[in-house]
Amino acid sequence: MTKLELPPSLWAATAAEPPATSPLADDISVDVAVIGGGYAGLSTALHLAEAGRSVQVIEAGEIGWGASGRSGGQVIPGIKYDPDGLVKLFGEEGGRRAAELFGSTAAKVFELIDRHGIDCDDTRTGWAQPAHSTAAEPLALDRCRQWKRLGADVVELTREEMAERLGTDVYHAGWLDRRGGSVQPLSYTRGLARAALKEGAKVATRTRATALTPTGDRWRIGTDLGPAVTARDVIVCTNAHSTGLWPKLEQSMIAANSFQVATTPLASNLSATILRDGVVASDTRRLLSYFRRDREGRFIMGGRGTFAEPRSPADYRHVERMLTRAYPVLSDQPIEFRWGGRVAITRDFLPHLHRPADGLLILVGCQGRGVALQSKMGEWIGDYLVSGDPNRLPLPVVDIEAIPFHALRKLYVSATLAYYKFADIVS
Repeated sequence: MTKLELPPSLWAATAAEPPATSPLADDISVDVAVIGGGYAGLSTALHLAEAGRSVQVIEAGEIGWGASGRSGGQVIPGIKYDPDGLVKLFGEEGGRRAAELFGSTAAKVFELIDRHGIDCDDTRTGWAQPAHSTAAEPLALDRCRQWKRLGADVVELTREEMAERLGTDVYHAGWLDRRGGSVQPLSYTRGLARAALKEGAKVATRTRATALTPTGDRWRIGTDLGPAVTARDVIVCTNAHSTGLWPKLEQSMIAANSFQVATTPLASNLSATILRDGVVASDTRRLLSYFRRDREGRFIMGGRGTFAEPRSPADYRHVERMLTRAYPVLSDQPIEFRWGGRVAITRDFLPHLHRPADGLLILVGCQGRGVALQSKMGEWIGDYLVSGDPNRLPLPVVDIEAIPFHALRKLYVSATLAYYKFADIVS
């Protein structure tokens, strides 16, 4: 395995050992089949198993092979919309409820870690959002005030306070959300799988779901290996890897690349000043930079990348430039690892819940907030299936709608990236 293959050897060196799983060997009948073994799928399986349901998870790769194992590991409450934005979308009552629900997502991650003893190098010292320019300061500070009105544990930071926390003075004022933190993403994903297995769920890896067929009041999930799963309910949590499983699903989102690089472990003099208390951060740029430290003291920088899959170190140069722009002191620090993964972005930047047929629920779209959001989604989906009450879901179920001209997505994603890059420069 080279350092450009996925999942990268960085995670093999620092992540917990994989859980004992194997491909699906025989036909099986269960209450619920979950397709996708990432944060959302495993959390759903775990909560349903705890509620006494028989559950079978089907994962095309190994646990954590997809976006969950390759994520930035930042545990950030909320979604892309601020509380006031949610009120504009759903009205006063619905918007406030949505803000309160999505504001609870980070706490769910840490509750699962504590309850199931998941060893994943978690930090709980907060998530900071520094303004990348003077013009961006009002946006960041207003965001903080909106959450503060709802009682969230947040605080505004001056430029000097931000510099002290981050260890760089290139940013402006911003805010700190003390509800946030970080995890080693592959360790956390594997920990969720172990917890689900311990509660009685079954997890099949290296098993790709190829067909969903209704049979009376149940569903049959065909696989590439031959054996099938029959279930009363099916939950699809394949997100950016939803290829050909259900009509229009793949065309309802953009599967965008997110690239990351990790330096060699920092020397003690740098470790003493850069993100020294374990805080994680992502800035206010439209093409944001997000960064944290890992257990060995590496500095990890991530950001959006080209639509094409990375093939050489040259494809990561833009992320390395982001790193040195944010931390000039690290301009000579060697890059040890490079990797990327795909995230699902919906047209309205909301998570989408679809119920295209009885007994079938589909979840797509995390917009880069997957660690916290998808972990909590698993609880909400589990509560919904057990109770039959759609009010247990955080958002209304919506129809699957293909994005117009989806076949041209490479062109308009590239154009959007170019526009955002320009807007970040002038704002």
